[in-house]
Amino acid sequence: MNEQPSRVAAGAADQYVLTLSCPDKQGIVHAVSSYLFMTGCNIEDSQQFGDHGTGLFFMRVHFTAEEPVTVDKLRASFSAIGDAFHMDWQIHRADQKMRIVLMVSKFGHCLNDLLFRARIGALPVEIAAVVSNHTEFEELVGSYNIPFHHIPVTKDTKAEAEARLLELVREEKVELVVLARYMQVLSDDLCKALSGRIINIHHSFLPSFKGAKPYHQAHERGVKLIGATAHYVTADLDEGPIIEQEVERVGHEVTPDQLVAVGRDVECQALARAVKWHAERRILLNGRRTVVFA
Repeated sequence: MNEQPSRVAAGAADQYVLTLSCPDKQGIVHAVSSYLFMTGCNIEDSQQFGDHGTGLFFMRVHFTAEEPVTVDKLRASFSAIGDAFHMDWQIHRADQKMRIVLMVSKFGHCLNDLLFRARIGALPVEIAAVVSNHTEFEELVGSYNIPFHHIPVTKDTKAEAEARLLELVREEKVELVVLARYMQVLSDDLCKALSGRIINIHHSFLPSFKGAKPYHQAHERGVKLIGATAHYVTADLDEGPIIEQEVERVGHEVTPDQLVAVGRDVECQALARAVKWHAERRILLNGRRTVVFA
């Protein structure tokens, strides 16, 4: 007996994500939804936000295509709508893992966390390589069968090291670079070359507690909140658009070493969420801020 196609089969349809930003005006949502209807696509999830301050409109649509179609064809057919509304838009496959590079120095908690989350499928990413200016974590990275690149950085070799990184990004078709506690300041040229494609994590004590041992400085001042900030990297050090922040309350009895441990946890949580949202195309830049459709 022939069986009718089940909803499981329908659920296997190709999945895509459309993201866009443009000047806010009437008809944007109607134009997008009509386009998807006319092309035989089905909207699974849609989020939008109009910023009255900037006059910009932001939208993320997760949709499926029942009939065989390619990303190139979708992009070609949507371009007329994009032009009509002066959109900055992108269409990507939703089921394709984003290729990323992790960078680390001598603090490995964020690296270890991201490696594990990617291994168990908690992050929709494929880690193409790990880059470090030290060799402490080569064995850890090797245990995940991920290429490890030791690229030392000195004042005299900084330009060469960054050139090697850019070459790796191009060769491996990397879409995102994650500074998982990478303790080197990137040049303005590199920040511009990878604008919107580098995420950093740091403690949220800046600018109050700078330099060495910030958690010890915080302990001396009786800080009650430990925080971490994940943001896009720009030429302005630690001032790029913020993606996610995490905080944890602590009491007077907590020691400096315990503060450090809490700090490691909140850094891992904030960075993992930022990487996940970026990989799922949930973040749109809004000047010096971000719109996050989490």
